[in-house]
Amino acid sequence: MASSQVLIVGAGPTGLVMALWLARLGVPFRIIDKHNGPGQTSRAMAVHARTLEFYRQLGFADEAVRAGIKVERLRLREGGREVAQLEFGDFGKGLSPYPFILSFPQDEHEALLGEKLSALGVEIEWNTELVDFTPGDEHVATIIRRNGRDESRQVTFLCGCDGVHSVVREKLKLQFPGGIYRQMFFVADVAANGAAVNGDINFVLAANELCLAFPIRSSGMVRLIGIVPPDLSGRNNLTFEDLRGHFEGLLSLRVDSVNWFSTYHVHHRVADHFRVGRVFVAGDAGHVHSPAGGQGMNTGIGDAVNLSWKLAAVLNGRADAAILDSYEIERMAFARTLVSTTDRLFQAVVRENIAGEIVRTTLLPHLLPWLVGFTAMRRAQFRLVSQTRINYRQSPLSEGSAGDLRGGDRLPWVETAGDGNFAPLKSLDWQLHIYGTANKDLLQAADDGRIALHEFAWNREMQQAGLERDSLYLVRPDGHIALAESRQNVSRLREFLSRFKIASLGPTSYRAHSN
Repeated sequence: MASSQVLIVGAGPTGLVMALWLARLGVPFRIIDKHNGPGQTSRAMAVHARTLEFYRQLGFADEAVRAGIKVERLRLREGGREVAQLEFGDFGKGLSPYPFILSFPQDEHEALLGEKLSALGVEIEWNTELVDFTPGDEHVATIIRRNGRDESRQVTFLCGCDGVHSVVREKLKLQFPGGIYRQMFFVADVAANGAAVNGDINFVLAANELCLAFPIRSSGMVRLIGIVPPDLSGRNNLTFEDLRGHFEGLLSLRVDSVNWFSTYHVHHRVADHFRVGRVFVAGDAGHVHSPAGGQGMNTGIGDAVNLSWKLAAVLNGRADAAILDSYEIERMAFARTLVSTTDRLFQAVVRENIAGEIVRTTLLPHLLPWLVGFTAMRRAQFRLVSQTRINYRQSPLSEGSAGDLRGGDRLPWVETAGDGNFAPLKSLDWQLHIYGTANKDLLQAADDGRIALHEFAWNREMQQAGLERDSLYLVRPDGHIALAESRQNVSRLREFLSRFKIASLGPTSYRAHSN
């Protein structure tokens, strides 16, 4: 077997996206998973705009959108009747090429990612598990068990994307503080008829009660995710038949057949570190959340993108190894905030006290739909849910400001002639963006540094997005701004690139864009 620089443990969405990014950047790796094949009973449904933006960089976002269903509205139900609607549709219009929430079951999502990996000539090694590893200064010594036989391999980096029961995290002896929600959850794929089978997400509200019904495009079925009633949660060998009458009444539907059914408990935890030397954890191995907002899987995919381009840059000799320190700084801060926020939201919805009753009977069905009618509120809601507001302003890779934007912010999306200002991000490389006109010194610096410079003719939408005319924006491979500079200060640009020993993959010429 060819020598691998990176070992990815776990072939869920986090591991698969990491593998796709590394493959595109020419980094040799292995991806292994102890299971005998892709998951069949996965739970995550929501795919948010930031994830689709990453997939656009990889070239298959539109395929993912076609395979899923755009969520037009959320129907709130209580006592078997609909009490309110939250209109989504394109509620992030002008903020992203994907101004919606996509309903796309995780098992089908993983199948798409696996197909894309296979098309790049990469084999997922199923029935293969990490038994042990020993980190060293220059490599990580691993013992891998495949089909009952152990093999010893050395890799430059080890990435644990192996879920909440991560072997990598446990062998690193990382703390995983948090807890487990007392409620038992269930997930089921069913064929059904009734009021809640309407192509929208249906959300049941009740004390200590939560159930969501998602449409699934590929099968025409409905995925149900919710809390098992307390009086049934202790029953051995629980089946969907035990729940049928309860949830048929809550959702006003009739279940004709059940494809599969499973129960599980949900954790809320964040590891105390995401990196120890040459070993990293990502996704559920580093943080797990309540189901509120559908953030968990999308956050793991964000981890994968953040880490993979940095590993590739170091391994390909295009950045100093110090940039790897930024992974934990950037992703842990967001994970901790997210776990805290989703926990509060989940508890507010299901708690049995008077505060929970106010949330369920007043805030969600009456006040929230009214607030969402305001454009500013809809845009704020989209930024929160879509993960487009994530920034890395406290990162050592973030510097400067120009307009309303600072180093570490996601590059805002702006429609331009052609495919918009996100089109150049498909290179997965460092690049310079000028919204206006680049001066002669900057053009020369771009040539000297072999960094692609993209010049966009100024328009009003750019100002509305927070960009400043003629300012310099050095953009990272993941679409976040590293350096923002109002005066096109070439010395500051050169110093930033030199400090991190950043070398682009890119051409010696720049591309101009006009509207």
